[in-house]
Amino acid sequence: MLNWDDYKEPEETKKSQPVLKEEPSLEQTNPEVIHESMEEHIPAEPGIRAKQAKESIELLDTKEGEEELEGLAGRVQVDDKAMINCRADLNQLVPFKYDWAWQKYLDGSANHWMPQEVNMTADIALWKSNEGLTEDERTIVMRNLGFFSTADSLVANNLVLAIYRLITNPECRQYILRQSFEEAIHTHAYQYCIESLGMDEGEIFNMYREIPSVAKKASWGLKYTKEISTPGFVTGTEETDKLLLKNLIAFYCVLEGIFFYCGFTQILSMGRRNKMTGTAEQFQYILRDESMHLNFGIDMINQIKLENPHLWDEQMRKEAAQMILEGAELEIQYARDTMPRGILGMNAGMMEEYLQFIANRRLVQIGLEEEFEGATNPFPWMSEIMDLRKEKNFFETRVIEYQTGGALSWD
Repeated sequence: MLNWDDYKEPEETKKSQPVLKEEPSLEQTNPEVIHESMEEHIPAEPGIRAKQAKESIELLDTKEGEEELEGLAGRVQVDDKAMINCRADLNQLVPFKYDWAWQKYLDGSANHWMPQEVNMTADIALWKSNEGLTEDERTIVMRNLGFFSTADSLVANNLVLAIYRLITNPECRQYILRQSFEEAIHTHAYQYCIESLGMDEGEIFNMYREIPSVAKKASWGLKYTKEISTPGFVTGTEETDKLLLKNLIAFYCVLEGIFFYCGFTQILSMGRRNKMTGTAEQFQYILRDESMHLNFGIDMINQIKLENPHLWDEQMRKEAAQMILEGAELEIQYARDTMPRGILGMNAGMMEEYLQFIANRRLVQIGLEEEFEGATNPFPWMSEIMDLRKEKNFFETRVIEYQTGGALSWD
């Protein structure tokens, strides 16, 4: 065994080592420089730091920073609150000004679920079977997981990086926090489906870059969040307030209010035919969450319009209508791409009428006129699925409401 005490460095190693320049000794160094450098590392005497901390705190009582503290001194009154550009203390949740926002937060919290609660065994067997699904059905599953796995991340990023910061009402912010968490659950659910089915994760998660009909939708949404998500963006002018309003319309009325509907209808139609039932169940829960997101967003948009009528001028109304029509057209193109032939009791023509029906609803919900005269809903069963108060067989026990924990009601 080698004893390190007996170790001798080989002569070759000694010769190969560079000759180091000898550093000056402590005595050779300028004593004044030594003193200055050492002073930087001498800890403060006991009590000095405490005194400094006390002095710093006392500065908070001065007028310095008064602008940041404006509106924070007294209790918040209901009339002090506003959706945007509010100076009242955002940390004071009550009194509520918008009861609908708080109620939506409570409803969202009662409808909590997690992806692992859904059994994917039947889906895995069907997906692995050579004769379980047609090629068209496989395309639908993959395209939708490809779009949704990224779309909910785009929505979450927009909420966290832009909307939460720019909306100045505490109860609305409370719901936005809940929505952000739900978007994370949705992304988790898509990943859970992709992993369970043994799909190529790289292919699925990159469809928003590689498949034109998917990429166009993602790109359309991103352009409305790019500017307002920068840290330096603030509202307070007509121009910036309108940019925020456009973002809300883009993400609530179009991305969540139109872009999701073709894919949800396709997957849920598959579940109605006893195919990919686990995936369809996850999509059903997600659709119910998204329906609440949509309703919240529309209420928020209309409240901003009510409090800031100057923003909702003729030009803004035209731009809002154009955004919704563009969204409907992009989703129609997506339907044609994913359904080149009739499938699952539907076809691209039926989906086009459905999306025109949906676009009419979005227009009317924010105070605009319908654009597609006579458009009807060819899939009335979708309205039933979106109904939160619907019986659901869950873990072999019938649950009257789609809720969990203490909010559950059993029969």
